[in-house]
Amino acid sequence: MPIDASPDDLDALRELVVQLSSERDAALEECRRVAEQNDRLRHLLQQLRRAQFGRKSERLDPEQLQLAIEDLETAVAAEDAEQDKTAPIEEAPKKKRKTNRGSLPAHLPRVHITLTPDSTACPCCHGVMHVIGEETAERLDKIPAQYQVIVTHRPKYGCRSCESAIVQAPAAERLIKSGIPTENLVADVVVDKYAWHKPLYRQAHIMRLQGLPVDRSTLAGWVGAAAAEIKPVYLRMKEIVLASAKIVVDETRAPVSRAGPNQDRLLLGDLAG
Repeated sequence: MPIDASPDDLDALRELVVQLSSERDAALEECRRVAEQNDRLRHLLQQLRRAQFGRKSERLDPEQLQLAIEDLETAVAAEDAEQDKTAPIEEAPKKKRKTNRGSLPAHLPRVHITLTPDSTACPCCHGVMHVIGEETAERLDKIPAQYQVIVTHRPKYGCRSCESAIVQAPAAERLIKSGIPTENLVADVVVDKYAWHKPLYRQAHIMRLQGLPVDRSTLAGWVGAAAAEIKPVYLRMKEIVLASAKIVVDETRAPVSRAGPNQDRLLLGDLAG
């Protein structure tokens, strides 16, 4: 504001000073945010250069690079969310945020929720209003994994005439004789261990957090039973592979955390806290 156009009233001058101070603080905060984001970008650029041009012993693990990119994207998203919270509601966004939304798959079940106004009476004449249209929006939701108990009942039927014959349906076959897990639970443990590289001790600890005192050795028994069950499939696949003229092997190593059960317990404790 030019000096000649500045107000002469003392109260107006105070309001102007407050406004300019607020704008200055906002500008300083924006500078700080941009500086931090630039520091993260410089750090990521150094890692990219080292991964591509560094010596073999100094090259960055691609998975570590993905973690760095994830941290950067998470930090940027957090800053954008903070700005959205502090920005006035009526203020239009300066830049449309890029999203990977697309259309949600049609095979997913839909849960319909209808939000109606507190009152459908006309605010002018208090007459009854009718629906003239609606807006719909879809969001992706997830039902967290939960454990359940399958209770199987086998009623016994007896004859009132002779009182000697008893009929009862045979018990269903189980993967583990007299065991508590269903085939679905055993398959889930096996997939978590071999497909997602989640050790059994970690799975046991997660189950204990949900009130299920299952030991690691018990889970190992389940995995062993599953291995014995699918061994014929493994032997047949091995026979087919060895009979091939050429065999292509993927020697990509799966990263394994060096942290033991105690370390995981501390990490989970920090997350829970």
